[in-house]
Amino acid sequence: MLLAIAIILIILISTMIVVIITSLDSFNEDIIRIDEAVSNIENVLNKRFDLLSKSIDVIKKHLNKDNITIKTIDEIKEKKLDNYTLDKKLYGAIKEFHVYGLDNFELKKADEYTKVEIDLIETEAEIMALKQYYNDLVDNYNKKIDKFPTSMVAKAKNYEPMKKFEMIDNTKVINKLK
Repeated sequence: MLLAIAIILIILISTMIVVIITSLDSFNEDIIRIDEAVSNIENVLNKRFDLLSKSIDVIKKHLNKDNITIKTIDEIKEKKLDNYTLDKKLYGAIKEFHVYGLDNFELKKADEYTKVEIDLIETEAEIMALKQYYNDLVDNYNKKIDKFPTSMVAKAKNYEPMKKFEMIDNTKVINKLK
């Protein structure tokens, strides 16, 4: 009888150890994937920022004015923003960029301006795909935090739910650029 109880305890303890190790491994894989997705999003956000910063010189050149600015870009330069805020601010900057093209037909026809427009359209598709991938990873991670038995490991390791990116439908803004 004691031998049977000992065997059952060994099996239970072994099973718990396997579940804990598997859960930790799964969380670590999720965190690595999420960090990679964040890095990719940051790269595209920085690319957008650089494009919009470059566009100021293009606009100045074609409008022959030195006081041209995209206010949102100036605000971004002054602050260290998280990726969520930077993403939203860059959409505001894209709208400002677009206004210059709408107000000046010659600028809209300029090759340099068109190149920035095309690059912004390409980054839109890229950023949407990356944010969707990131959000899917975060959904999976957050579900593990809430489900038993991985929730026990999450509590022990102080894993907190992660914030998702807002999936803004920017097709109207981007279509105006075309």
